[in-house]
Amino acid sequence: MNLNELNLVANAMIGNGKGILAADESSPTIKKRFDSIDTESTEEIRRRYREMLFTTPGTSDFIGGVILFDETIRQSTTAGVPFPRYLNDLGMIAGIKVDTGAKPLAGFAGETVTEGLDGLRDRLAEYRELGARFAKWRAVINIGDGVPSDYCLRANAHALARYAALCQEAGIVPVVEPEVLMDGAHSIERCEEVTNDTLEATFAELAAHRVALEGMVLKPNMVLSGTNATNRAGASEVAAATLKSLKAHVPPEVPGIAFLSGGQTAEEATLHLGLMNQMGPLPWELSFSYGRALQAPALEAWRGKKENFSAGQAALIKRARLNSLAHLGQYEAAMEAAAA
Repeated sequence: MNLNELNLVANAMIGNGKGILAADESSPTIKKRFDSIDTESTEEIRRRYREMLFTTPGTSDFIGGVILFDETIRQSTTAGVPFPRYLNDLGMIAGIKVDTGAKPLAGFAGETVTEGLDGLRDRLAEYRELGARFAKWRAVINIGDGVPSDYCLRANAHALARYAALCQEAGIVPVVEPEVLMDGAHSIERCEEVTNDTLEATFAELAAHRVALEGMVLKPNMVLSGTNATNRAGASEVAAATLKSLKAHVPPEVPGIAFLSGGQTAEEATLHLGLMNQMGPLPWELSFSYGRALQAPALEAWRGKKENFSAGQAALIKRARLNSLAHLGQYEAAMEAAAA
């Protein structure tokens, strides 16, 4: 796949008001989500849950890409259609999570580095055969006392860039996800400072690795006060601080930015995205790549019960539509009640 094709795929994922559904929870993570609704986590129940999400009527109007987990990309619909083919046929491009998780960074207490580069070239070739056209790699940056260190930022940025270069070599669009966590009591100003440093390190490494910015998507955090902060910043402040950071550090060649929700409620993530898109014009598409902020209401409506299948789908399509409106700068909080 040449750069023009990578750019076309990137734009298809996040253009025209569309965003990305992150359905790439690892088996331990989805077990926690299922535990919260008293549902057993077996391979078949996980398959059925993902099928509920993927077969929701009308989803392709609002979702341009779906991130899958290794188990899911090998599964099929009840009718026997492999999930990647089912999604790609609808115009919801199939993607794959390829990192193997954040592990403790040796010598740096409280910090992590994401692993998964070993064997990645071969895994990418297999995933492309299975139908994946984009991939995702998440770096995790903690904020704390003396954290993050410059070395942690550089180590994670280096891994992200190596991953991105391997993806483009394989004809796969890399989604580059440097996530500054909202866990902690830090101020929004501290989050902005760390986000700036993280983006600066990331784009320096992408340039060093000759990653073509036109053929990637950035998946960053929003600039938020820590979860336990006193006097947490309001929505307008979050939107303004996030845009300030992005405009200073994300080159205009990047086709799109698809935010992670990172622990925000579904409504908060939509509101913040909508406010930012009302502050345009912007040099890139500003979209969403939400997991919990798209799935949580669907999970709660479904609760593992066959008879709640359509209720789960209704909850998903509501969030997908409202986030699409936020991407287009047309979202208003009053729409939450109207869409119920």
